[in-house]
Amino acid sequence: MVENTRRWLDQMVVGLNLCPFSSSVIARNQVFYAVCDATTDAELQQFYLTELQRLLETNENDVATSLLMFTQGLEEFGDFLDVLDWFQQLLEQAELTEHVQLASFHPQYQFEGVAADDLSHFTNRSPYPTIHLLRQDQMTKVLAHVSDPEKIYLDNIKALNKLGRREVEALCPWGK
Repeated sequence: MVENTRRWLDQMVVGLNLCPFSSSVIARNQVFYAVCDATTDAELQQFYLTELQRLLETNENDVATSLLMFTQGLEEFGDFLDVLDWFQQLLEQAELTEHVQLASFHPQYQFEGVAADDLSHFTNRSPYPTIHLLRQDQMTKVLAHVSDPEKIYLDNIKALNKLGRREVEALCPWGK
């Protein structure tokens, strides 16, 4: 699971420059990969809180960011979104939104209001249901050097369209 996720990061995220901030933390081995086999709400909550605590208590030079990968129970995109919403609520209840933000990736990721066959969905398609824990202060620092953050997403869509469906699906076969 971790190896497939690393390959996705190398080929899609870094390889296509979908996230211009990721290559440095990956090169410095500052990404923590956490695999969750939990199926019950109590187990999912404990896993999430443990990983939040790990991120917040670890020096950012050792762990800059964490990827939480789920092995079962979140194959359906709607179920995944429910857990993502729940985790966001837990983050807000713990008053940690000024420290951590969540990003989401899923094999069947689909942006609301966008045609199902649009290549833009592949910007957030990963081999496994994945929730990315990002340090808010790091995002603030890197975005301070970006004049138009929205342009990143638009450039990603252009890059995927330029590459073409066949190539994108070859790099991301789980997302077909």
